[in-house]
Amino acid sequence: MSLIDALPAEPDPDSLFEAFASWAEERGLTLYPHQEESLIEVVSGSNVILNTPTGSGKSMVATGALFAALSRNECAFYTAPIKALVSEKFFDLCAIFGTDNVGMMTGDASVNADAPIVCCTAEVLAQIALAEGARADIGTVVMDEFHFYGEADRGWAWQVPLLELPQCQFLLMSATLGDVSRFEEDLRRRTGRATAVVASAERPVPLYYDYRVTPLHETLEELLSDGQAPVYIVHFTQAQAVERAQSLTSINMCSKAEKAAISDEIGAFRFTTKFGRNLSRYVRHGIGVHHAGMLPKYRRLVERLAQRGLLKVICGTDTLGVGVNVPIRTVLFTALSKYDGVRVRRLRAREFHQISGRAGRAGFDTVGNVVAQAPEHVVENEKALAKAGGDAKKRRKVVRKKAPEGFVSWDRSAFEKLIAADPEPLTSRFRVSNAMLLSVIGRPGNCFAAMKHLLTENHDDRRSQRRHISEAIAIYRSLLDGGIVEALPEPDEQGRTARLTVDLQADFALNQPLSTFALAALELLDAESPSYALDVLTVVESILDDPRQILGAQLNKARGEAVQRMKMDGIEYEERMERLEEVDYPKPLEELLDHAYEVYRRGHPWVGDHPLRPKSVARDMFERTMTFTEYVGFYELARSEGLVLRYLASAYKALNQTVPDDAKTEELHDLVEWLGELVRQVDSSLLDEWERLTNPEQETPGGEAEAEERVRPVTANTRAFRVLVRNEMFRRVELAARRRYAELGRLADADGAWDAEEWEEALEAYFDEHEEIGVGPDARGPQMLLIEQETGLWRVRQIIADPAGDHDWGISAEVDLEASDEEGRAVLAVTGVDRL
Repeated sequence: MSLIDALPAEPDPDSLFEAFASWAEERGLTLYPHQEESLIEVVSGSNVILNTPTGSGKSMVATGALFAALSRNECAFYTAPIKALVSEKFFDLCAIFGTDNVGMMTGDASVNADAPIVCCTAEVLAQIALAEGARADIGTVVMDEFHFYGEADRGWAWQVPLLELPQCQFLLMSATLGDVSRFEEDLRRRTGRATAVVASAERPVPLYYDYRVTPLHETLEELLSDGQAPVYIVHFTQAQAVERAQSLTSINMCSKAEKAAISDEIGAFRFTTKFGRNLSRYVRHGIGVHHAGMLPKYRRLVERLAQRGLLKVICGTDTLGVGVNVPIRTVLFTALSKYDGVRVRRLRAREFHQISGRAGRAGFDTVGNVVAQAPEHVVENEKALAKAGGDAKKRRKVVRKKAPEGFVSWDRSAFEKLIAADPEPLTSRFRVSNAMLLSVIGRPGNCFAAMKHLLTENHDDRRSQRRHISEAIAIYRSLLDGGIVEALPEPDEQGRTARLTVDLQADFALNQPLSTFALAALELLDAESPSYALDVLTVVESILDDPRQILGAQLNKARGEAVQRMKMDGIEYEERMERLEEVDYPKPLEELLDHAYEVYRRGHPWVGDHPLRPKSVARDMFERTMTFTEYVGFYELARSEGLVLRYLASAYKALNQTVPDDAKTEELHDLVEWLGELVRQVDSSLLDEWERLTNPEQETPGGEAEAEERVRPVTANTRAFRVLVRNEMFRRVELAARRRYAELGRLADADGAWDAEEWEEALEAYFDEHEEIGVGPDARGPQMLLIEQETGLWRVRQIIADPAGDHDWGISAEVDLEASDEEGRAVLAVTGVDRL
């Protein structure tokens, strides 16, 4: 039976506990003692801080808390730190409670938001808490991965609900909370409820620890021979993880039967990128790779193969510690120090325990293993000493290798200290912002009293609180000066002592808070301009978060090209270095957008919390007429291709959600369709999930394995395919304009396509008549491409923009639709370059 059917007629604590325990038993689950203890406290109305190890069943307690909230007809919120986990939990809870009873809010997606159970990011709940406070219609709050309270940039969002929702019952969960005594007392004082700490649970699968001074491949071979696979090898950069996977392919990890099983499970999965082709080789050896820069479909394939027990080793980064469902028996640390973006330091106890906790699978393993490698120079020294044997004279002659400069070392003692150490106490990360003041001022009641409560009752020390008070006063004065807020001489009918003079968008402090600015900026664009569609894309890109790896790669490429040009111009080294400081990644419309932003901010000061970020990634790809694979290769982003795709998917969603229909020209519709189809062809899972959220009851045809590769023919979306053809033809125009005949010859896509000599001969005839070929916005417009559609074939002619405006020269080609569907791109063969 479903959990909804298990709701008792009388929701007293005993009935609730018995009903939930019976439901769990029907599913073949026996509650652990700490789960029973937690659930008894939950159904009795107490707050619970659940600080138990990974794999100890915290999700079951969370489900019980939501069950109890439903029985009391209360609205319950379940928060998680990242959108992917929120989405995953949403579907899990839909299966348990039914789709009518579960909603989701992540800022950029909202499904059934009025449901009695809502899954959301911590920032969404924090914004509701600021805007509504104790009046919010929320009875229960479950906060998963509560150790994110200590995150520097985001921890405020875990703290605000504790401060502003005294009416709620809280369930705070994490495996690595450390000392929680102050949270226990704080919750008891604020909510008036008893608060129970459940932290004495033994790990269902005990962990055993080992420190190795053998070379890593020897350590790994021993673990595999002892049946300790799957092994997760932890690295602290994506590059190291991939390099390790490559180096391990020389080890024969799987039998022929195991390799055949892997091949069967992979089936017709498409490895469409350079990294994907390498991954195909790794996984067929029984080696997985897992890190945040991979395409989602590749990560999910690795997870699926691991869940089937088909991978012996997974080389990944420490990101696996955040809620990813990959079964692991042994965690192998390659290092106990990491670069954290500022400096190299040893792992903190919380980080170590978070990663170690992935070892040992409840229901599969009786034990889990955590192994740490000694530093490489120590391993080499031990090997050299072992070779010298017991001869003291030989041992004295051994030249010991030193640690690399700047290396932060560790030893067996450091490893043992990490094992014994409790996670560090969580540090308050409260902060004041424009959005906070606007939310509090916008709610009924005395905003000054509400802000005083926030500023003096948060978890910071008094010195920090005084700083927050000064910041809040400065922000309030700027809101008054800007006419956004006005003080009221007498409280109004809602008890407000100040009020907003503007209407705020419903999600102004959540995802894409600059969307209203983007709408205003669209009015500055000329809809008749040939570049209008791309300019709209630029406006939308300017409000998206910066993808740092992509922008860094663009900057490196721009500087490299600038150096080459300056060398050719004979510019001296010192001057080249000075000029390089002025080179930046592409920022179309930067001056226009920056000025518009400053003007807009005067009337909408909350946007000051969110800087404008002019950039060009989707536009850059379009203007370079590149496919996804070509773009990733051009900027050498193979290890970050997942980041590239997520950014493009965000740009596509933002175009759909931000730009009103009356602002979309035919060319802009084409651009939007092109971008969406590009994302789908590379990895449909990003958009499939987004679209599935609107209909969670829809069954995925063919099961999970097939769902990974449901790719529709590239020609099915005619509008998007037309853009692909136009880009392929215009790429040839750009190369022709620069007389790059060899590159034109290499673009041959089918038998009969022109070689370099044919291109040169035809184009020299053109250049006898005209000095140049136009490549501006007018030259690449849709009106310059003629398409004649036939069954299985398109005949196309790209008109060349000549200086005289005659438009009588062009490039003719045939587009093979069947071949295009097979390759997922426009496949064409040039048939002529001539004057009509």
